[in-house]
Amino acid sequence: MIEQISQLSRDAGKAIMQVYDGDKPLELNQKTDDSPVTAADLAAHRVIADGLLALAPDIPVLSEEDPPSWEVRQHWTRFWLVDPLDGTKEFLRRNGEFTVNIALIENGIAVLGVVYAPVTGVLYAASHGQAWKVDSGGNTLAIHCKEARPPLVVVSRSHGDNQELRDYLAQLGEHQTVTVGSSLKFCLVAEGSAQLYPRFAPTSVWDTAAGHAIASAAGAVVNDWQGRPLDYHPRESFLNPGFRVSLF
Repeated sequence: MIEQISQLSRDAGKAIMQVYDGDKPLELNQKTDDSPVTAADLAAHRVIADGLLALAPDIPVLSEEDPPSWEVRQHWTRFWLVDPLDGTKEFLRRNGEFTVNIALIENGIAVLGVVYAPVTGVLYAASHGQAWKVDSGGNTLAIHCKEARPPLVVVSRSHGDNQELRDYLAQLGEHQTVTVGSSLKFCLVAEGSAQLYPRFAPTSVWDTAAGHAIASAAGAVVNDWQGRPLDYHPRESFLNPGFRVSLF
């Protein structure tokens, strides 16, 4: 199934790029929760929702762009968790740092994940405890976390400026930092380009699930600040606690 999901993410990426490369200005609207949404988010959602329904009609879908009510999903044990366009702010800035995220959740764990970057054509994926990267030339490479001294710390481009993060980095010791948008931060740790991704600002479950699957399969630990793994069992709120992606 991972090959079909990878292709589905590429198809969604094509829908995004039709908007991204179009002649019209990138228009931003606000959803009822005040989060941003564009025509590209909605186009990618339609591609993924239709594709998942055709591929696995017995597995329900929780997508950022059409989340079912709590009453509908509260007893789900297996479901798709999707962010059709992760990094809407980066999309609007045209910096290329946005992704398509698709994860399969089983009993609260992200067991399969695909993160696709439409601008570069790079895809990261994980399934059955293995993680890999398909580069822009179509070459498939196994990926693993790697230690480095000093470590490279990756932080959010849009949500990286807060006091908790500044205090944490101040006591970390010698390190380097780089700012990146979307779930690409998980992937940089997974492939060994970075060693740590600390997050204090809120995220939603669809922001992290696919990247979590990839980072975990590559050898990283994705825990909240109390040392507990991020959990994807259905709950009424879609928000994640703060977390850390690291090699230890």
